[in-house]
Amino acid sequence: MAGDAAGRALDSADHGWRVLRRLAGRHAGFFTTRQVLRTGCEARVRAGLGDGSVTRAGVGLLRLADWPAGPLDEYAMWAAWFDGAAVVSHQSAAELHGLGRLRPRFLHMSVGAGRPPVTPRLVVLRRALIPADLESAGPFLVTTPVRTVLDLAEADIGQSALDEVVGDAVAIRRCHPGEIRSASVRLPPRAAARVYRALTVVS
Repeated sequence: MAGDAAGRALDSADHGWRVLRRLAGRHAGFFTTRQVLRTGCEARVRAGLGDGSVTRAGVGLLRLADWPAGPLDEYAMWAAWFDGAAVVSHQSAAELHGLGRLRPRFLHMSVGAGRPPVTPRLVVLRRALIPADLESAGPFLVTTPVRTVLDLAEADIGQSALDEVVGDAVAIRRCHPGEIRSASVRLPPRAAARVYRALTVVS
């Protein structure tokens, strides 16, 4: 009987570890201490920190060491923090899409749920987005080029910067002018007017 109980405990621990690795795999190997607790993998992670197979990535954030470093790791890490319920948006999305030259100093994320981390690096915007406004960038989500244009039209970037974003979106064929125009009807009047002006410059 004792052997059966030990076997079940071992199976449960192995299952938890597989679940945790699967969660981490969605975000380039990053996972959170909350996920460790949910999967019951505290002992396995402590051992991993000891033998180097798990590394600390920040407060409440860890990473499987067998994942190679990549240029988009920061985006993946914060996507893991929000359990995938976050989307790279606004200036950061424009940079990822190659639209304009905004050179954002912060990482902009739109979040539907979750407690934001304590860091000056992130600008977190609380809002709900529909699936049609999102696309996958592998280990994280990003707003589509059209949604990014609409977001920036409502933001505080200058008109010339918005003109450049829209011009690039059309030039590299990430958006069609008609697609942007029809989507902009959902915007407040001032933002819609900014999009119309940008499209006029493009044409």
